[in-house]
Amino acid sequence: MAALLGVNRSFLAPFEPLRNPAFFTVDGQRDALLRSEAEFETGSAYAFAVIETETTVEPAPIAGLAHLSSIHRGAWQSANLGYWISEDRCRRGYATEAVRQAIAFAFEVAELHRVQAAVMPRNEPSLRVLEKNCFRREGLAERYLQIAGAWEDHVILAITADEWRVFHE
Repeated sequence: MAALLGVNRSFLAPFEPLRNPAFFTVDGQRDALLRSEAEFETGSAYAFAVIETETTVEPAPIAGLAHLSSIHRGAWQSANLGYWISEDRCRRGYATEAVRQAIAFAFEVAELHRVQAAVMPRNEPSLRVLEKNCFRREGLAERYLQIAGAWEDHVILAITADEWRVFHE
């Protein structure tokens, strides 16, 4: 993961928060993996490696990451969705399939009610990925997240378990 992030650092930078340089090291990614495992066990977040399927290499290489985070239980039963795909594997359907599988996990396994995503309006490929997965646009959140050191507007999109079931019947 550290190698993949290193290769994609400049590609991902316009869409990510500023990160400590240690994040991109093997130790930084080992720490992130340990946090992800602990979050998975407690049900507070779920991270999934996106595995390249169009390869004969064993083991199949990681093409990106999908992540259900900020999971709230109780009356909300909701999560935020994030994802990224390596620049050299973009436009092959990996993001669309990763989102589809993350949503299926959210509703079938984690038993959530709602998954939402926030996307910068200029990130048209990511908006298309969510629309292909039947997310609906809810509105614009101005200066929503600090990305690459600047407060950026984000389109908020969401899907509920009921909407997802209708889409998959």
